[in-house]
Amino acid sequence: MTKCVPFTKMHGLGNDFILVEGDDWPPGLDNHSAAASVCHRRFGVGADGLIIIVPPEREDCQLKWLFYNSDGSDAEMCGNGIRCLTRYVLDKGIVKQRSFGVETLAGRIEPRMQKDGCIRVDMGEPIFRRSDIPMIGPEAEKVMGEELKAGDRVFTITALSMGNPHCVSFIDDLDDFQLQKYGPLIENHPSFPNRVNAEFARVVGSNHLRMRIWERGAGITLASGTGSCAVAIAGMINGLVGRRVTVSLPGGDLELEWEEATNRVFMTGPAEYAFTGEIDPALLDDL
Repeated sequence: MTKCVPFTKMHGLGNDFILVEGDDWPPGLDNHSAAASVCHRRFGVGADGLIIIVPPEREDCQLKWLFYNSDGSDAEMCGNGIRCLTRYVLDKGIVKQRSFGVETLAGRIEPRMQKDGCIRVDMGEPIFRRSDIPMIGPEAEKVMGEELKAGDRVFTITALSMGNPHCVSFIDDLDDFQLQKYGPLIENHPSFPNRVNAEFARVVGSNHLRMRIWERGAGITLASGTGSCAVAIAGMINGLVGRRVTVSLPGGDLELEWEEATNRVFMTGPAEYAFTGEIDPALLDDL
């Protein structure tokens, strides 16, 4: 392998991604190992995830993404990543229309570029059925108010899926909370056979939530789109907030709305460029 691989680095509220077009990505690689290498913050480019843009297989989508967490694992969906993808493909002319379909492991996702430059994404319907999250245990309409022991602490959780699994806990000590300690304990808890994203939140007001997240396969990140959706929905079904909320993360704010008429969740937020470059083929040749 001698050809360098061009890439673009982008972020959504500090949640950062390496974007590569499929035609530039070398064939025959183990994409999982390659993703872990290029996302490494000491020996690679450094990012929370790798996005490879390829042609769709579904007729109702304009493109497909292959998304990998920084540890090389697959991710069904990523809200911040989908906004970065949207801005990239529109700026590059890969897609012409402001609204289009993206094929993901979570199904068809439809983002829309707004006139103000923010991107509104139809994130689909929240999934509450325990086996579909998935979470081990007796079936229930919603996983709400359940106790989950992680290490030396018991959390009261709400679990759901936004195309990927989430476990939300509302806590009072959000600022001093030991995320590095409890995040991986919940991510790898035996109740979640596919691991889980662990969110910890606090109510600021009737339309405002604050949160921190330990992302499955990435660890602590500055923001999470699907995680923000999960926290917002958890707050709504527990009667803590209304159906339109601002979710504040360490990297900034996202706007969330759960439409009663359609049961669909909409996320709105920015996507920014960081830099462009080329991946040294030696980084991939070593795999």
